[in-house]
Amino acid sequence: MASETDKDSIFAAMRESIENYDSDAAVAAAKQAVESGTDLLEAVEKGFAEPIRKLGEAFDRMEVFLPQLMLGSDAMKVGMTVLEEAITAGGGSIKSKGAVVIGTVEGDIHDIGKTVVAALLQANGYSVHDLGVEVPASRFIEAAEGQKTDIIAMSALLSTTMLYQRDVVELLGNKGLRDKYFVLVGGAPVTQAWSDEITADGYSRGAYEAVQLLDAKKEAWSE
Repeated sequence: MASETDKDSIFAAMRESIENYDSDAAVAAAKQAVESGTDLLEAVEKGFAEPIRKLGEAFDRMEVFLPQLMLGSDAMKVGMTVLEEAITAGGGSIKSKGAVVIGTVEGDIHDIGKTVVAALLQANGYSVHDLGVEVPASRFIEAAEGQKTDIIAMSALLSTTMLYQRDVVELLGNKGLRDKYFVLVGGAPVTQAWSDEITADGYSRGAYEAVQLLDAKKEAWSE
């Protein structure tokens, strides 16, 4: 079992790997955590979760930019893979905050914003099923039902395609599934007024705001 001094050193190395966008260092630090007998759930929170949240906040404030955000997220993913394998091997599991189906709606091939949101959600403890671009309404619902998710997140970057966000909400209603899912919408032309009009459950202007919104909703659901 690692001493408190060793743990602090390992957690510092994990944080620095995210801050330096260094995937190799993230893997090495995660392996060190496993080999030292450190509490791996504590390592997830203090080693990787804290710096990725800070990176997301910095991105939201435009203090770092998309390449740094994606590199930091990639570093966390490979480090987390090491920890998750060890936790699973020991009979444990990392509790997911929730499962999300995400995609860009039908007729729209823009994916950068959606990809950023997906990466940040995954980095912040959500299980994410990314459907890609040009996703028809029926596909969102099929995936949500098949993957047993509770959140459907839709991006639209064109004013002509954001209409398909409404189609998903209406199809959920027609199938008697509307109350089963929290529907989150976003994208350049999307506004709170549009979200209200189509009766979506949430609207986000940016990637980290989406994480904050879902975190707040999760807390409310658990009360």
